[in-house]
Amino acid sequence: MQNMKTNLSGYLENDTHFFPLRVYFSDTDAGGVVYHSHYLDMAEHARTEWLHLLNIEHRKYLKDHGMVFVVRSAKVDYLSPAFLDETLIVKSRMKKAGRFSLEIFQEIIRDDQVLAALDIKLGYISVQTGRPSVIPEKWQDIFASVIGANI
Repeated sequence: MQNMKTNLSGYLENDTHFFPLRVYFSDTDAGGVVYHSHYLDMAEHARTEWLHLLNIEHRKYLKDHGMVFVVRSAKVDYLSPAFLDETLIVKSRMKKAGRFSLEIFQEIIRDDQVLAALDIKLGYISVQTGRPSVIPEKWQDIFASVIGANI
Protein backbone atom coordinates (compact mmCIF):
# COMPACT_ATOMS: atom_id res chain seq x y z
CA MET A 1 0.00 0.00 0.00
CA GLN A 2 1.29 3.44 -0.90
CA ASN A 3 2.11 5.95 1.78
CA MET A 4 -0.96 8.18 1.96
CA LYS A 5 -0.14 11.87 2.16
CA THR A 6 -3.76 12.93 2.42
CA ASN A 7 -4.71 14.24 5.84
CA LEU A 8 -8.14 12.85 6.78
CA SER A 9 -8.66 15.81 9.08
CA GLY A 10 -8.57 18.37 6.27
CA TYR A 11 -6.19 21.31 6.49
CA LEU A 12 -5.66 24.70 8.10
CA GLU A 13 -5.06 27.93 6.23
CA ASN A 14 -4.53 30.95 8.48
CA ASP A 15 -7.61 31.10 10.74
CA THR A 16 -9.74 28.73 8.65
CA HIS A 17 -10.16 24.95 8.70
CA PHE A 18 -11.08 23.25 5.42
CA PHE A 19 -12.65 19.79 5.51
CA PRO A 20 -13.40 18.04 2.20
CA LEU A 21 -16.13 15.42 1.96
CA ARG A 22 -18.26 13.53 -0.52
CA VAL A 23 -22.05 13.19 -0.49
CA TYR A 24 -23.04 9.52 -0.06
CA PHE A 25 -26.35 7.71 -0.63
CA SER A 26 -26.93 7.72 3.14
CA ASP A 27 -26.85 11.55 3.09
CA THR A 28 -29.66 11.88 0.56
CA ASP A 29 -33.33 11.25 -0.08
CA ALA A 30 -34.67 9.13 -2.96
CA GLY A 31 -34.09 12.04 -5.35
CA GLY A 32 -30.41 12.32 -4.47
CA VAL A 33 -30.82 15.60 -2.51
CA VAL A 34 -28.99 15.94 0.84
CA TYR A 35 -31.31 15.82 3.86
CA HIS A 36 -31.33 19.09 5.80
CA SER A 37 -30.11 17.39 9.01
CA HIS A 38 -27.04 15.97 7.27
CA TYR A 39 -25.57 19.45 6.93
CA LEU A 40 -25.36 19.45 10.73
CA ASP A 41 -23.56 16.08 10.58
CA MET A 42 -21.11 17.43 8.01
CA ALA A 43 -20.39 20.45 10.21
CA GLU A 44 -19.94 18.21 13.27
CA HIS A 45 -17.46 15.99 11.43
CA ALA A 46 -15.51 19.07 10.35
CA ARG A 47 -15.39 20.46 13.92
CA THR A 48 -14.14 17.12 15.24
CA GLU A 49 -11.37 16.98 12.64
CA TRP A 50 -10.46 20.60 13.36
CA LEU A 51 -9.91 19.66 17.01
CA HIS A 52 -7.58 16.87 15.85
CA LEU A 53 -5.53 19.31 13.77
CA LEU A 54 -5.31 21.71 16.73
CA ASN A 55 -4.05 18.85 18.95
CA ILE A 56 -7.08 19.11 21.23
CA GLU A 57 -7.30 15.81 23.12
CA HIS A 58 -11.09 15.80 23.30
CA ARG A 59 -11.49 12.03 23.81
CA LYS A 60 -8.82 11.99 26.55
CA TYR A 61 -10.61 14.72 28.52
CA LEU A 62 -13.91 12.88 28.14
CA LYS A 63 -12.34 9.63 29.39
CA ASP A 64 -10.14 11.09 32.15
CA HIS A 65 -12.22 14.05 33.34
CA GLY A 66 -15.77 13.50 32.06
CA MET A 67 -15.78 16.79 30.14
CA VAL A 68 -17.14 17.29 26.65
CA PHE A 69 -18.25 19.94 24.15
CA VAL A 70 -21.98 19.96 23.38
CA VAL A 71 -23.99 22.01 20.91
CA ARG A 72 -25.84 24.73 22.79
CA SER A 73 -27.42 26.28 19.73
CA ALA A 74 -27.29 25.97 15.97
CA LYS A 75 -28.60 28.44 13.41
CA VAL A 76 -28.55 27.11 9.87
CA ASP A 77 -29.31 29.01 6.66
CA TYR A 78 -29.95 26.58 3.81
CA LEU A 79 -29.10 28.42 0.63
CA SER A 80 -28.86 25.75 -2.09
CA PRO A 81 -29.09 21.94 -2.18
CA ALA A 82 -26.22 19.48 -2.41
CA PHE A 83 -26.60 16.27 -4.39
CA LEU A 84 -25.43 12.68 -4.40
CA ASP A 85 -21.73 12.13 -5.17
CA GLU A 86 -20.77 15.79 -5.09
CA THR A 87 -17.58 16.85 -3.34
CA LEU A 88 -17.99 19.63 -0.81
CA ILE A 89 -15.83 21.62 1.55
CA VAL A 90 -16.78 22.59 5.08
CA LYS A 91 -15.05 25.83 6.08
CA SER A 92 -14.87 26.53 9.81
CA ARG A 93 -13.75 29.68 11.59
CA MET A 94 -13.72 30.48 15.31
CA LYS A 95 -15.82 33.56 16.08
CA LYS A 96 -15.42 33.68 19.84
CA ALA A 97 -13.66 31.60 22.48
CA GLY A 98 -14.72 32.08 26.08
CA ARG A 99 -13.93 30.26 29.32
CA PHE A 100 -16.99 28.00 29.05
CA SER A 101 -18.03 28.14 25.40
CA LEU A 102 -17.07 28.57 21.75
CA GLU A 103 -18.81 30.23 18.82
CA ILE A 104 -18.00 28.87 15.38
CA PHE A 105 -19.08 29.95 11.90
CA GLN A 106 -19.18 27.20 9.27
CA GLU A 107 -20.02 27.13 5.60
CA ILE A 108 -20.66 24.11 3.42
CA ILE A 109 -19.45 24.93 -0.07
CA ARG A 110 -19.54 23.39 -3.54
CA ASP A 111 -16.97 25.03 -5.80
CA ASP A 112 -17.45 28.72 -4.84
CA GLN A 113 -21.13 28.44 -3.91
CA VAL A 114 -22.19 28.47 -0.26
CA LEU A 115 -24.87 25.80 0.21
CA ALA A 116 -25.40 26.22 3.95
CA ALA A 117 -24.14 28.68 6.57
CA LEU A 118 -24.10 27.65 10.22
CA ASP A 119 -23.63 29.62 13.43
CA ILE A 120 -22.80 27.09 16.14
CA LYS A 121 -22.44 27.72 19.88
CA LEU A 122 -20.73 25.00 21.89
CA GLY A 123 -20.68 24.66 25.65
CA TYR A 124 -18.07 22.74 27.60
CA ILE A 125 -19.77 20.64 30.26
CA SER A 126 -19.31 17.94 32.85
CA VAL A 127 -21.03 14.79 31.59
CA GLN A 128 -21.77 13.79 35.17
CA THR A 129 -23.55 17.00 36.20
CA GLY A 130 -24.51 18.55 32.86
CA ARG A 131 -23.18 21.85 34.21
CA PRO A 132 -20.75 24.18 32.41
CA SER A 133 -17.05 23.65 33.07
CA VAL A 134 -14.03 25.80 32.35
CA ILE A 135 -12.31 24.90 29.08
CA PRO A 136 -8.70 23.84 29.84
CA GLU A 137 -6.40 26.88 29.74
CA LYS A 138 -4.06 25.41 27.11
CA TRP A 139 -7.11 24.88 24.87
CA GLN A 140 -8.30 28.44 25.51
CA ASP A 141 -4.90 29.67 24.28
CA ILE A 142 -5.16 27.50 21.14
CA PHE A 143 -8.70 28.69 20.40
CA ALA A 144 -7.74 32.34 20.95
CA SER A 145 -4.94 31.93 18.41
CA VAL A 146 -7.35 30.87 15.65
CA ILE A 147 -10.13 33.41 16.12
CA GLY A 148 -11.05 34.69 12.68
CA ALA A 149 -10.74 38.35 11.84
CA ASN A 150 -12.87 38.11 8.68
CA ILE A 151 -16.19 36.80 10.00
